[in-house]
Amino acid sequence: MKKSALVALAVFALGLYPAMAGPGQAGHGHAEETAYGKPGDPKKPARIVNIRMGEGDGKMFFSPPIVEIKRGEQVRFKLLNGGELDHELVIATLEENLKHAIEMQKNPDMEHDDPNAKRLAPKKTGDIVWHFTKAGEFDFSCLIPGHREAGMTGKIIVK
Repeated sequence: MKKSALVALAVFALGLYPAMAGPGQAGHGHAEETAYGKPGDPKKPARIVNIRMGEGDGKMFFSPPIVEIKRGEQVRFKLLNGGELDHELVIATLEENLKHAIEMQKNPDMEHDDPNAKRLAPKKTGDIVWHFTKAGEFDFSCLIPGHREAGMTGKIIVK
């Protein structure tokens, strides 16, 4: 292939990348800014918020189910899957998570490892670093089919 054709192809491909972007969407890209903030900078200070995921007594859960955050704050969610099943945490608007849950019904093995989402095997840990730039109420859910319906949902309140 000629050099000019390779350059044109590279420019075209890079031009498509922003169109595929958007945490919380089926494409699993990485947009800079969303309705609920943007990916955090792991090199900068962040408030630690521990979230445990698990199941028991016929229910699935996040603990705590409600997190309060100050607008402009960067948070490092330290996730622990203390359960016996895979679980994930996906931060988005409620509307986006409900829409994504429908996509997950079609593709239940879809794994999340995006700036706003992390899937963990049993007894594993992981982090999400997120910068909450806008006030509002946002959702976090486990979108593995059946998990949200079994109680794996929570609320982030940004004041």
